[in-house]
Amino acid sequence: MTQTHPRTHASTTAEPHLREIAEDVYAYVQPDGGWCLNNAGLITSGDRPALIDTAATESRARALRRAVAAVAPRAPRFVVNTHPHGDHTFGNRFFADEAVIVAHEETRAEMDLAGLHLTGLWPEVCWGDVSVELPTLTYRDRLTLHLGDTPAELMHLGTAHTRNDTVVWLPRQRVLFAGDVVMSGATPFCLTGSVAGSLAVIERLRALGPETVVSGHGPVGGPEILDETAGYLRHVQRLAADGIAAGLTPLQTAREAGPGPYAHLLDSERLVPNLHRAYAEARGAEPGHWLDIEELFAEMVAYHGGLPACAA
Repeated sequence: MTQTHPRTHASTTAEPHLREIAEDVYAYVQPDGGWCLNNAGLITSGDRPALIDTAATESRARALRRAVAAVAPRAPRFVVNTHPHGDHTFGNRFFADEAVIVAHEETRAEMDLAGLHLTGLWPEVCWGDVSVELPTLTYRDRLTLHLGDTPAELMHLGTAHTRNDTVVWLPRQRVLFAGDVVMSGATPFCLTGSVAGSLAVIERLRALGPETVVSGHGPVGGPEILDETAGYLRHVQRLAADGIAAGLTPLQTAREAGPGPYAHLLDSERLVPNLHRAYAEARGAEPGHWLDIEELFAEMVAYHGGLPACAA
């Protein structure tokens, strides 16, 4: 049995849009939030705007730059990368002449190691003239950017979507840019991270008391985004426990269970690598423990019945 989650024509052709979500704070949303269709953020307080993440392709990065120019007093002086994946970082080069690129120190190292690997997974995508523009300012635990009267707190709270996620917290506006630690309307993804670690990080995010949450993919929302991501991940842990007890592999468990109560989320094939993570952790592996990523991705493709669609 294979599982697919077809997208409608309307969902894949909706235009990206920049939306003011608080004073001097914007979310840039790229529908439908599936593979490589990420969100970005913009803070315009003061005279040194900050951009949170870029985009996967040259055309999408240039569209983001035009949207930013329409509301910002000048080009961004900072670009924050929430994690190393190319859909959030390949557009760095289109901002690097004016901006300092900021990320966790291990994000920089992982970007350097991965290079343009993502482009090889979906060779039919028109990536354009993208490159790997590495961060020039890195931090380890916390870093605060002072943007006019808006402090933007960059925090690494543990292994979640990856081993080096950054979230950006705006305490004055109660806005959280969560990167891919949480997803909105899309299936969470722990290919290189941790199911248990994600749950621990989400509890720390919940304790901040955010009123507005911008996830790495999908519509802007509130704390309910934290709730749904956590609910899904606990569901994965339960499936893993049942699968281990029944002597099933993660792929077999995924095929028996299907997307279940989370069938409404995009990209349900991510269940397979998520189950691999949950199996390893149930057997004592630490969050972020090394797994064969190529094998996990290949099993996900097998479960889906082919390479998942990427509309970037």
